Amino acid sequence: MASRRSFLRRGLGAAAAVSAAPWLGGPARAANLRDSGYRGIWFTLGQKSTYGDKYSGGLGTYTANHVPMAIYAKEADKTFFVYGGSRGGQRYLLDMISYYDHRKGVVPRPVIVHDKKGVDDPHDNPSLSIDPLGHLWVFVSGRAKARPGFIYRSREPYSIDDFELVREGEFTYPQPRWIEGQGFLFLFTKYTKGRELYYATSADGRVWSPDTKFAGMGGHYQTSQQIGRKVITAFNYHPGGNVDKRTNLYYLSSDDFGRTWRNVGGEAVTLPLSEPANPALVHDYAADGRLVYIHDLGLDAAGRPVILYTTSAGYAPGPGGDPRWWTVAHWNGTAWDYTELTRANHNYSTGMLCIEQDEWRVFGPSEKGPQPVGSGGELAIWSSRDSGRTWSRQRDITRGSACNHNYIRHPVNAHPDFYGYWADGDPDKLSPSHLYFTNKAGDKVWQLPYDMAGDEAAPVLVKP
Repeated sequence: MASRRSFLRRGLGAAAAVSAAPWLGGPARAANLRDSGYRGIWFTLGQKSTYGDKYSGGLGTYTANHVPMAIYAKEADKTFFVYGGSRGGQRYLLDMISYYDHRKGVVPRPVIVHDKKGVDDPHDNPSLSIDPLGHLWVFVSGRAKARPGFIYRSREPYSIDDFELVREGEFTYPQPRWIEGQGFLFLFTKYTKGRELYYATSADGRVWSPDTKFAGMGGHYQTSQQIGRKVITAFNYHPGGNVDKRTNLYYLSSDDFGRTWRNVGGEAVTLPLSEPANPALVHDYAADGRLVYIHDLGLDAAGRPVILYTTSAGYAPGPGGDPRWWTVAHWNGTAWDYTELTRANHNYSTGMLCIEQDEWRVFGPSEKGPQPVGSGGELAIWSSRDSGRTWSRQRDITRGSACNHNYIRHPVNAHPDFYGYWADGDPDKLSPSHLYFTNKAGDKVWQLPYDMAGDEAAPVLVKP
């Protein structure tokens, strides 16, 4: 612990030399209140067509661009996780944090870190980081300039009892990464000329570098992953700023705290990226007439990237977008290999990728659900033992559900007893949204208590 403290003292000195980012001021404070159960936010975008909404349902673990949302802390033997909760199960967003205590097998009453004051949009969901001293950092997403983002820090290590507001500013889709020995490398989006990608750094989470534009080709959605001190990201682009035309696939990485970003071949690129044809391009899906919806990514045993995403023929739900494919792109050292795992029912049916030594697995809502045209479905595990060349369905995680499951998320340093978690909900109409988690094998599912009478409760085993 002493070495961690000395690191932070060094970090504070470095941070003081960095100019502060243009953060906004405001009256917001941490709510620090306990809720009486785990109730996910239900949401509809309201863009309906013949085959239902563009996306809707239980979106407590939405989006794939909010990462990480869960982290296993070995020191505390707890998996900490954040989610978009709701006030009394209604359309009222609360940014929540809690943990699963692996030693005791219980969860506490979750904490309301931030009350969104009537906002019902899960684009304002939180993401999570933990610093070397064990302080929990909750990054609450904003939405353009209309709603600012917020950064909170727990006052005590590995404790959800009390949070302080550290910063308020303009960011959406927060992706904080704590880099050992250096601090936060924070990837996020600003609505400048479309949804453009930015990053900033901080040694202590309080004083930040100026925002640096990462990509501005009309707009982008990205997700990222961290492996040691290396951060990798995959993103698409929006022709003319139109998110319904999202296409192409790009990849970059940095192992020097964001000072240099390199493509898959190791070539340093000049930022910001401003043209669709650039050295980060993985595949020109625009030329194929295909849309791209990115789920997750990782590195194989040789340190080569693997990207999970869906391709589609159209932005609206229903047969006009078919064929939709769950797809994996893998860099083999000289070229990208592409494999279509299985057909997808919806553009926003979203899963997670797990690279596990000689086995790669995808957990996701790939199976027909009770609302088959809406986003989500029944969860299954797909497995590959030949570096993604062939895939087979290994196991169903859920079956016979009342509502679709969606947006299963993989914790950082995942414990085998809490390997993925998600929410359910009816995409066709307002419904309760429950939260669940599964083990590494995917043969057990627990539901978090929707209502709690006491201060702690054991999750309910719904799939023995």
